[in-house]
Amino acid sequence: MKFDVLTLFPEMFEPIKQSIIGRAMEKSLIDINLINIRDFSKDKHKKVDDTIYGGGAGMLIKPDVVYDAYKSVKTENSKVIYLTPQGKKLNQSKVEELAKEEHLILLCGHYEGIDERVLEKIVDEEISIGDYVLTGGEIPAMVLIDAVSRYVEGVLTKDSTEEESFSNGLLEYPQYTKPKEFEGMKVPEVLQSGHHENIDKWRRKEAIKTTYIKRPELLEKVNLTDEEKKYLEELKNNKD
Repeated sequence: MKFDVLTLFPEMFEPIKQSIIGRAMEKSLIDINLINIRDFSKDKHKKVDDTIYGGGAGMLIKPDVVYDAYKSVKTENSKVIYLTPQGKKLNQSKVEELAKEEHLILLCGHYEGIDERVLEKIVDEEISIGDYVLTGGEIPAMVLIDAVSRYVEGVLTKDSTEEESFSNGLLEYPQYTKPKEFEGMKVPEVLQSGHHENIDKWRRKEAIKTTYIKRPELLEKVNLTDEEKKYLEELKNNKD
C-alpha cells in the first residue's frame, strides 16, 4: 500500500512513522511519501495561496500548484482523497475498504481551503474524521493512514484486527494483565480458568455490555443470538 500525501507541512508527519507504522514501513508493507505542494509553486517566493474571488476572510490554495503536485505522483491505480469536514465521516467499513486499494493520494487543505476547480478535477472522495474544523488536513490524513495501515496484509495479525472495537460491530471487551489483584480489584476468574470456550462467551457478553453502556446505537446493526438478545434485555431492565 502506498500513501502519497500532498501537504504544505510535510514535517508534521514525522510522528506517524513510529511504532507499528514504522515497522510496516521498514518491511515495505506500506510506503508513506510526502509531497510538499510548495515545491510546485512558480512564484519566486514559493507562494501557493491567494485572495478569494468575491471577497472573504483568509487565503485559498491555488489550483495549479495542487494539480502539478498531483500529476507528479498519479498512477493508473491512484485514488485521491481530500480530507475535509465536508466529507463523509470515516468509519470502520470505510477503513477496511480503503485498505484494499493499492495507491492512495491524500490531499491536505490549509488556510481557507483549496480552489474548487482542482477539487472537481482530481478528487475521487472526500473524507472527514469528525464534525469539527481543524487548521489543516494533516492530522486527519495521519488518522486515515494509521487506521487503514492496520488492515494492510502483514501489518498486524488477523486475530489482532478481528478482535478490535468495531471489527464485529461491537466495542472491544475489557482486558487484564498481571498482577491478579490491583487496588482491591481482581482479574475475573473465568479469564484464569484456561477454559477457552467459557472465555470466548464471557468476552462476547462483555463486549455487548460495553457497547450497550457506551455506544448503544451500534447494537442496532449487530446480529445477536437469541441468548444474547435475552442478555441485552436483562441489561436494559437492570438499568431501568
